[in-house]
Amino acid sequence: MKRQLLLTQFLATPWALMPEHLQAASGVLLRWASGQSASADVMATVAADREARTAKREANTRAGSGAIAVLPFYGVVTQREVSDLCGPGSVSTQQFTAVFREALADDTIGAILIDIDSPGGSVYGTGELAAEILAARGTKPIVAIANSLAASAAYWVGCAASEFYVTPGGEVGSIGVWQAHADYSKALEMEGVDMKLISAGKYKVEGNPYEPLGEEAEAFMESRVKDYYATFSQGVSKGRGVSIEQVRNGMGQGRCLGGDAAVAENMVDGVMTFDEVIKKMQRDMRSSNSAPKAVNRSRSASLASAELDILNLG
Repeated sequence: MKRQLLLTQFLATPWALMPEHLQAASGVLLRWASGQSASADVMATVAADREARTAKREANTRAGSGAIAVLPFYGVVTQREVSDLCGPGSVSTQQFTAVFREALADDTIGAILIDIDSPGGSVYGTGELAAEILAARGTKPIVAIANSLAASAAYWVGCAASEFYVTPGGEVGSIGVWQAHADYSKALEMEGVDMKLISAGKYKVEGNPYEPLGEEAEAFMESRVKDYYATFSQGVSKGRGVSIEQVRNGMGQGRCLGGDAAVAENMVDGVMTFDEVIKKMQRDMRSSNSAPKAVNRSRSASLASAELDILNLG
């Protein structure tokens, strides 16, 4: 029951995440709740996934001034790092913001490409990251690519870039916010547990999992979800240059769309492979003659330690 209650609190967090992708994260929480360490097989999988992502970075690494910094945005979006999520892993908005700022300030970096492969995640920190990327437009070319999934919170981040593309087999969208409430009162009763909550503050324990959800608490939860959805919609509206009505009444209405459908809904600017986007960015930088000349070696070293991919223009 303790495990179920922990998961209940987890689900009650407002999520900008494809619900079907919550299993990996919830599995980690249940293991933490039970005090169990991850098995050797799980940790081996985590290590293999990390090595695969590192290999992808290193395969694209080049040296040189006026380069393109490729910032990986992979896995479930969290505000802070979760180290043992297997599969796509997790991406911390807090850490990504720091790396993004470094790339923006580095004189050796001519453009930034956000390489996204994520089902979305927590709303916490996502809006702030998207706003920072949006505000940085014009400082340097900032491009995003769904390679191959940019869903929910990850789509929110991608929309903040000046240009946004999706791979031929990729998907974007899942615009929406959700949270859940579980009522364990009958299950506790069957176990002979009579739970009473002693609290101060009118709404301090509303929405708790030990009793049915009251109408007032449900209305508040719904208003909370709607508030985050409004912020999400506004972010997409600003980023994509469309009306909020178009965001809410089109753009998949919570569904993910493939490349052609996403272009038709103005959710992305085109369908391209990763290499095609890199080549386009190189052409654009050459034609605008915008590659910086100065070299700041201290910032370059800092970026290298953050495991960014650097692609040479030459």
